[in-house]
Amino acid sequence: MGLSRERIVGAAIELLDTDGERGLTFRALAARLKTGAGAIYWHVTNKDELLIAATEAILTGAARPRAGTPEDTLRAIALGVFDAVDEHPWVGTQLTRMQAQPALLRLSESIGRQVQLLGVPSAAGFDAATALLNYVLGVAGQNAALAGSIEPGTIRGEVLGTMAAEWEALDPEEFPYLRSVAPQLRDHDDRDQFLAGVDLVLAGMATLRGVPADPPRRARPDVPSGHGPSQ
Repeated sequence: MGLSRERIVGAAIELLDTDGERGLTFRALAARLKTGAGAIYWHVTNKDELLIAATEAILTGAARPRAGTPEDTLRAIALGVFDAVDEHPWVGTQLTRMQAQPALLRLSESIGRQVQLLGVPSAAGFDAATALLNYVLGVAGQNAALAGSIEPGTIRGEVLGTMAAEWEALDPEEFPYLRSVAPQLRDHDDRDQFLAGVDLVLAGMATLRGVPADPPRRARPDVPSGHGPSQ
């Protein structure tokens, strides 16, 4: 099979998934593709370009509009990004690093278009779309950072159990709220909690439109996350 930009990006995604950004070097990429580094430079000029292409490949499906109401489409886009970053944590870092990259432009366009279809007044539409975009990127980036700080083999339930126990032991006068929600911390599902936040933003948009908000959807819809060539 001949060398192509698509093959190079797919191999880069595999390296990023297994070895992280530090492991993505043109030497390692050439070894994986069984070619010379010079042949890769013919298709990709530098590592930054490669990272941008890999990020776009992973998120292209997430940003694609879907059939359904604008609310359903916005939930699907948000969950698509969440799932993609959950599977490829390095994507979260890239989204906070390069503000003009194609993947972020596509996400901004997709979210903004659905906000327009919702009928949010134009004067508030930019703020509403930006609020949702920032929430999605912020949570995805935070989860990616946490994933990178946890030792391999760590069991999530044990970590949350330890944190919950620490919250329960806090001073009741200084931290009454944290003590009260400690059981929820122990048992919560990150994806469900993320979707609840999306619903809160959508409820705010409904208020801007002057219509009743849809009830929160705590079910976990089966949303394909649109991963790129690494599949």
